[in-house]
Amino acid sequence: MRDAIVYNRNNPSILFYEGGNENISDAHMAELKAIRDQYDPHGGRAIGSREMLDSRVAEYGGEMLYINKSAIKPVWAMEYSRDEGARLYQDELTPPFHKDSPDYNRNQDSHAIEDVKRWWDYYRVRPGTGKRVSSGGVNIIWSDSNTHYRGDNNYRRSGEVDAVRLPKEGFYAHQVMWSDWVDSVTPRTHIIGHWNYAPGTSKDLTVISNGDSVELFLNGRSLGRGERSNGFLFGWKQVQWAPGTLRAVATYADGRKSESAVETVGAPVALRLTPHVSPRGFVMDGADIALVDVEVIDAKGRRVPTAHDMVKFTLDGPAEWRGGIAQGDSSGKSRAVVAAGPAEPTKPAGADQTTQYAGTARGEDNYILSPNLPVEAGVNRVLLRAGTGRGVVRVTATAPGLKRATLTIPTRAVKPATGGLSVDFPEDHQLGLLTRGPTPARPSFTFSRTTVMPASIVAGSNQSEAVNSTDDNELSRWTSDGQPGSAWIEYRFAAPATLSEIDLKLVGWRSRSYKLRITLDGKTVWEGETERQLGYANVTFAPATGSVLRITQIGPVADRDAFGKVIELDTSRKAGDTGADAVPPGWRLGVVEVDFHGPVARK
Repeated sequence: MRDAIVYNRNNPSILFYEGGNENISDAHMAELKAIRDQYDPHGGRAIGSREMLDSRVAEYGGEMLYINKSAIKPVWAMEYSRDEGARLYQDELTPPFHKDSPDYNRNQDSHAIEDVKRWWDYYRVRPGTGKRVSSGGVNIIWSDSNTHYRGDNNYRRSGEVDAVRLPKEGFYAHQVMWSDWVDSVTPRTHIIGHWNYAPGTSKDLTVISNGDSVELFLNGRSLGRGERSNGFLFGWKQVQWAPGTLRAVATYADGRKSESAVETVGAPVALRLTPHVSPRGFVMDGADIALVDVEVIDAKGRRVPTAHDMVKFTLDGPAEWRGGIAQGDSSGKSRAVVAAGPAEPTKPAGADQTTQYAGTARGEDNYILSPNLPVEAGVNRVLLRAGTGRGVVRVTATAPGLKRATLTIPTRAVKPATGGLSVDFPEDHQLGLLTRGPTPARPSFTFSRTTVMPASIVAGSNQSEAVNSTDDNELSRWTSDGQPGSAWIEYRFAAPATLSEIDLKLVGWRSRSYKLRITLDGKTVWEGETERQLGYANVTFAPATGSVLRITQIGPVADRDAFGKVIELDTSRKAGDTGADAVPPGWRLGVVEVDFHGPVARK
């Protein structure tokens, strides 16, 4: 930890230090805090560890997957969105027609929707929603990467961008949800997917927006307002496709609007190459990288989202081909045959010459380093590594039936080293992006509800444990004794309280749905079955006022997991200790934490 702090303390991207992948002892945490205080006393970075939910030493806590709330310190999810989906798989109506497979093998439509659903779990209990709140989540992992994987590929595809940083649908979803500091208030709207289908196609459409309502238009004709769910999702069932422009218009309570549109594009006619180099240019230092986008476009220059053409590249000049990545066939067969022929020896990267690379691309290799690479959804990206020679770099892309594209990239000579040390660094040429401005001096959120705490608790059984249900410690809990007549717990307030919502963290939250009746001063305000989720079940009802609230179990429960293979470190029951393994189902009401909420008093 000392070495890590010394190495990273001047990096503005380091926001906090983590002490472990699981909880550590408070004594160990105190040692790490002392190291932080010695070597980074002014960095303003918190230090904590995963778990550590009940620690008074750790400065933050939280689990990998589940929703945690606290009134005393920040807690967040360390890996809040763990599902996977390849950028190639757009939806089940677009080649290669990949149906939604929720166990780490989604298409882009369902992957983006899943991102929204999972984020809503945290956003719903964000700062401003009561005394105990969640501080959000850290997404795993922002870009597809060569780390452990759980789908049918040999690399992880849980990113919001793919491995070469091309946006996936989840990227645009997060643009909407993460538009501001805490509350998402800057108007943003995004239509998931494209609008190029075969005649006769009908499709469920989804729009992600932070608006209060969203209306959909096809060629100017209204398709009505979408059904809202999970805060940011708006849906329309079985919309009949017709060529033209699909436009979503979001309306906000204050009259503002935001829009998103997709249109039907024409047949593919050509390739287009677009370079991306740093502000200092493409420097021939043997280490610099240039990115080159390749797109399949129609006659109007619009990207064709259904194109999957195999593109052959040739490279000329002082650069080394590092290629890109594309989805291979999971059976081990490539989607297209790579040009056959003997492989040429690799020539020095600094040489002023044409460098050709030949070979084959097996599906499990994902086309790594191949000079032939398919576009996905009409686009892909390749990398070129700088050599040390002089001259321009030229890239040519060809594909059968499409007009070829040629790109010339100027190069810059590297500044001579002084005493063997470089005097020119990339960071000297790149300005920081400060458009969001400084951290607000005042709260960056609005208060949407208040929390009411009970003065006393009475339980039908195990009375000594009843206080555990409101102790702000998610590692403690109250459970009834297993008898139907005693599966209840009662919360008494010092004065009549107006309530409209209850957040319940129940034992076995991801696998158990409890049949409950909730009464306030003897009158039923809610009755039903709680949702199975990753933390807190939300119960809402018409505002009611009373002094005694009782939660009664009115039916037995059984374990039936709601999240398949999406787990933390162990089985779905043991992972993160939901309590399901220790507390048998049946007539056992188990409450980890309960929060009572009412409307904010208006001035």
